[in-house]
Amino acid sequence: MYPDTGKQSELHRVLKAQANAAQQAAHVLAVAQTGVKNQGLLAMAQALLDHQEAILAANVGDVAAALAKGDGAARVDRLRLTQARLEEMCQGLRQVANLPNPVGEVMESFTRPNGLAIAKIRVPFGVVGMVYEARPNVTVDAAGLAIKTGNAVLLRGGREALATNQALVEALRAGLVAVGLPKDGVQLISRTEHESVDLLIRMRGLVDLVIPRGGAGLIARVVENATVPVIETGVGNCHVYVDQAADFTKAWAIVLNAKAQRPSVCNAMETLLVHRNVAPQWLPEMVRRLLAAGVEVRACATSRDILRGAEENPVDLVKTPLWEQVEAVTEEDYATEFLDLIVALRVVDSLSEAMDHIQHYGTRHSESIVTEDSFAAEKFLSQVDAAAVYHNASTRFTDGFEFGFGAEIGISTQKLHARGPMGLRELTSYKYVIRGTGQVRE
Repeated sequence: MYPDTGKQSELHRVLKAQANAAQQAAHVLAVAQTGVKNQGLLAMAQALLDHQEAILAANVGDVAAALAKGDGAARVDRLRLTQARLEEMCQGLRQVANLPNPVGEVMESFTRPNGLAIAKIRVPFGVVGMVYEARPNVTVDAAGLAIKTGNAVLLRGGREALATNQALVEALRAGLVAVGLPKDGVQLISRTEHESVDLLIRMRGLVDLVIPRGGAGLIARVVENATVPVIETGVGNCHVYVDQAADFTKAWAIVLNAKAQRPSVCNAMETLLVHRNVAPQWLPEMVRRLLAAGVEVRACATSRDILRGAEENPVDLVKTPLWEQVEAVTEEDYATEFLDLIVALRVVDSLSEAMDHIQHYGTRHSESIVTEDSFAAEKFLSQVDAAAVYHNASTRFTDGFEFGFGAEIGISTQKLHARGPMGLRELTSYKYVIRGTGQVRE
């Protein structure tokens, strides 16, 4: 795929050595007792705290470099670590330690007429490659889930988080060593050349599974070029639809949370759809709340007309009319994952029109309907094609931690093997174990 220059040959040797070391570690982890792996996870959490000064200092440097480069606020927010966020990572490791170990679980068993006893049993994948961008939490989540499921993990984060990831992985490896588990079960690919991604995702026979997390470009590159099996974690162009039977108070709270609670993540709402019958009464107050939260609103012509005709709230201190505070939406906006305090707004005539919009622009991630009409809710839940569909709840809950998985290795938007937040079970495969008494096939 690339010319065989000396640099690339040297890079290939480095990555191959890491993959071989990961395979050796995976053999040990695959048969490690649950108690030992749990001790490893707790030791990894403690090591993060023990190394927190170095980790946070490294992150300060990465953030400063990102700001100097001119990265946007949303990208910097994904990169930034605080003591509170580091503690959340540690808590995620502790939660994973307390979860049941899926490895060895008998998924089903049966006995054939010839007396063969057949059992379908969960087993680790082996070596998992993670390709991701400026999200240091992925480093810890992926390591924790991999160790719990007896997998080794090769982490290839973005260059913008390199120093942070190096500090995190150094701590995680120290935790593994502390309980006698192989440190090469968690490795960081510190080479940031683009070729390092292409080499990793083509190491068939050394790497058993690749999971990309990041923007559309990164995911497409991995999916289109990998020879190693891939679980696709998709872009989150998520919608909230406010139905004509919506409870106004619920809808205001849900929409504001879905957009503004943390806009830089893939489960944040990017487009708000509102039924025409309630838009004149409900929408002006919603736009006020979004603007007050610092959200840029890009509105369709119908919604701007509604805002133009709305009477200003007497207690509203904003002197500029609402309709002048919003921008005109474009077709491109409806297809965009903003990952920022920006929302696209459209007024629709029906539930069917809302679902058609989601079908056309959505990325099969997370979609929500706000309504008190149970028929409309069930139609939305059954017919909208997404990994997670919600009724009267924020899309922000599409998260392994919120689902009780302790952490997640990604949110799959594909339909094979895994869909939605991927926790422990999604990091296992299975094999058939057959016990006989001397049977031969005739």
